[in-house]
Amino acid sequence: MFSLTRNLARPAFSRALAQRSASLHTLPALPYAYDALEPHISGQIMELHHTKHHQTYVNGLNAAEEAYAKSASTKEQIKLQSALKFNGGGHINHSLFWENLAPTSAGGGQLPDGVLKTALERDFGSVDAFKKKFNTVTAAVQGSGWGWLGYNDTTKKLEIVTTANQDPLISHVPIIGVDIWEHAFYLQYKNVKPDYLNAIWNVINFKEAEKRLAEATK
Repeated sequence: MFSLTRNLARPAFSRALAQRSASLHTLPALPYAYDALEPHISGQIMELHHTKHHQTYVNGLNAAEEAYAKSASTKEQIKLQSALKFNGGGHINHSLFWENLAPTSAGGGQLPDGVLKTALERDFGSVDAFKKKFNTVTAAVQGSGWGWLGYNDTTKKLEIVTTANQDPLISHVPIIGVDIWEHAFYLQYKNVKPDYLNAIWNVINFKEAEKRLAEATK
């Protein structure tokens, strides 16, 4: 079977694809209500994003994998690579994204003292400096894509990177990922991406991010 990304064996990606039965990918349930992230992300956006956009990637991935399994030649399998990458990346990225968010009532937006805060201060100077740089780099994405805080296995540092479209992050271990596709914010923030990026820090699940960092640095 086509390998979605070399990082699938890592814990964060394993959780991202945990909702499986046989070879069928399914839409993961959110660990909070659609309106739980308001006023920072509207319930309408969350419901559409989850049930329409993410579901479309799941459907597309299942269809592409089925076609790949039935392919009669290598040529046919090669033709399916882009569909597998796009829909597989969309499924992985969104599964990680939902876990990256948490209502303020459940600790969203709160970064306690610990290994993540220490690493951010070491690699960016301060938490505020990290957020400012992340927002600047991510807002500069042309068209659709993702902004990531990733852990670099080689440098042993946290770094800010972006990926285009639904490309999964394979150069780093994903710690925090933010969807910058218009479907993630346009209904609420229109074309003002910086407002969306400023607001999302109020509902970032730093506990999950710290867990991913701990797993990456074992």
